[in-house]
Amino acid sequence: MRLLALILAVTFTITGSMSHAADADEPAAEPLKILLIDGENPYHDWQTTSPVLQSILRRAGKFQVDRVTLHPADDYESDAEIDFKNYDVVLSNYNSQVLPPAEAMRALEEFVRGGGGLVVVHAADNSFTAWPEYNKMIGLGGWYGRGDGSGPYVYYKNDELVRDNSPGPCGHHGKQHEYVVETRKADHPIMQGIPAKWLHTQDELYDQLRGPAENLTVLATAYSDPATGGTGRDEPILMTLDYGKGRVFHTVLGHADYSLRCQGFVTTLLRGTEWAATGEVTIPVPEEFPTEDQVLVWE
Repeated sequence: MRLLALILAVTFTITGSMSHAADADEPAAEPLKILLIDGENPYHDWQTTSPVLQSILRRAGKFQVDRVTLHPADDYESDAEIDFKNYDVVLSNYNSQVLPPAEAMRALEEFVRGGGGLVVVHAADNSFTAWPEYNKMIGLGGWYGRGDGSGPYVYYKNDELVRDNSPGPCGHHGKQHEYVVETRKADHPIMQGIPAKWLHTQDELYDQLRGPAENLTVLATAYSDPATGGTGRDEPILMTLDYGKGRVFHTVLGHADYSLRCQGFVTTLLRGTEWAATGEVTIPVPEEFPTEDQVLVWE
């Protein structure tokens, strides 16, 4: 019996050692490749916010980030052609009404429709009013000529999702302030483990957004308080969309660098970007996270 126990112990030790050695020899997972696009964003300091977005993504240890600055004032003539197929996700920190060349528009549509990911940050949902497929990709947008014909307002009322086709303006926000973000789809991979309510740091709170809102899921909302110039409605803050085989994560958070440094923004951006790339989320929710009464700044 003692001999048998010794043989079993030695066998277990050797097998375990071989298993660990095999694990050590396995190649590290390839980073997800992100293309961050900027170059114009009226009323927003994209020169400051894009480096913060890059830093957030790179420090997660899961993403490789390339940044491309477009030149719409030159009708994109000075921009090299982008091969979207080299990336898993396109992240837009870009807001322009100057449409890209038709082949570039078609390339982005085909990239997302074919299974690529798109992440839309804050004022990127103001962009390209006259591009119908872009409006379908982002779901909801604001300003720059959008109006009654752009699609319904989407918001929560009495804990129910409302699609409101009443006439009215498109795109608005009150004064910047801290506000509570409320989870609406706790079972979605991006939101699993995120508190039901958490306090976001100073930011604009977009309201009165309109759009096609096709295949749209509202993950989280925030109350647009009339005391700060808001609508008195629970407005969409975090959203996902399906566009063909592709996945879109849309966050209206992120007006300025101080808004991006909220731990809630950082966490949802990272998890939303991974989901847009893969359909899954492995990035954990940190133990330290904003509460309903206390903001937490990412350093």
